[in-house]
Amino acid sequence: MSDRWQELAVFVRAAESGSFSRAGRELGLSQPSVSRIIGELEARLGVTLLLRTTRRINVTDAGALFLDRAREILAELEDAEDAARGLDSLRGTIRLALPVVYGTREIIPRLPKFLGLHPLLRVEMSVADNRQDLVAEGADVAIRLGELGDSAFGARRLETLERMMVASPAYLKARGTPKTPADLAAHDCIFGPGNYGRDSWSFSRNGTETSVDVHGRIHTDSGPGVFASVMSGLGIAMVSTAMAGPEIKAGLLVPLLRGYKLTPVEVHAVFPGGPRPSTKVRALVDFLAQELKRALK
Repeated sequence: MSDRWQELAVFVRAAESGSFSRAGRELGLSQPSVSRIIGELEARLGVTLLLRTTRRINVTDAGALFLDRAREILAELEDAEDAARGLDSLRGTIRLALPVVYGTREIIPRLPKFLGLHPLLRVEMSVADNRQDLVAEGADVAIRLGELGDSAFGARRLETLERMMVASPAYLKARGTPKTPADLAAHDCIFGPGNYGRDSWSFSRNGTETSVDVHGRIHTDSGPGVFASVMSGLGIAMVSTAMAGPEIKAGLLVPLLRGYKLTPVEVHAVFPGGPRPSTKVRALVDFLAQELKRALK
């Protein structure tokens, strides 16, 4: 790595993560080395790019302008190298952020085929349902379910997931089976990542929309928490049709209110670095889009 390229890479990760030590760990440098590189860069430019405090590093106005251009330059340099090597020789690391259930059931099982096509690539995964700061975490691409909140990020829709209501056989034996959405008011409902904190669920049938106020004692920000709770008989849950398939087939969950439709959930690949991801990230997202589309046929 040339001195100028290293300067840019160190500055970008220090600015994004807000930490010299974290940037050093990710880039294989010591914290003093990161501090020295940033200091030399600022001295050469004659401007302060980062303000150091005891808790965090903050980007100055000049630093914010430099950060945008530095990201572009690094992306263009990486694209140029990848173009020279060709898609068959992609190398380096893709940092991928995934939601737990969808990631472990739909994305990770498809990675062996992708990595088999690109043996010089590595994938580092963060698997969590909480929406972490993707820029600070250094993610190259994140898979997001539901509404997108970060308008500055680039995004590509991968697929749309239908949703359904499910419960365990034990719960239905003890509490009865709801026949209409209104019946849910008399049941315990489980609130997960997609409806955390919402006390009204909406359904549609024959063009007519119905909302029902629901309640329950289980609230979780974790997809696995929803599945474990509903299979333990703690209530009725709203889940995606595709991801509940194995449990339904095994008889662990029973689909409910099949004549009513729930608002589907869109799945996006999100690019924290902006709308123009690197060649290797585009290769991964193109691959996933094709594989998910093939699975629907």
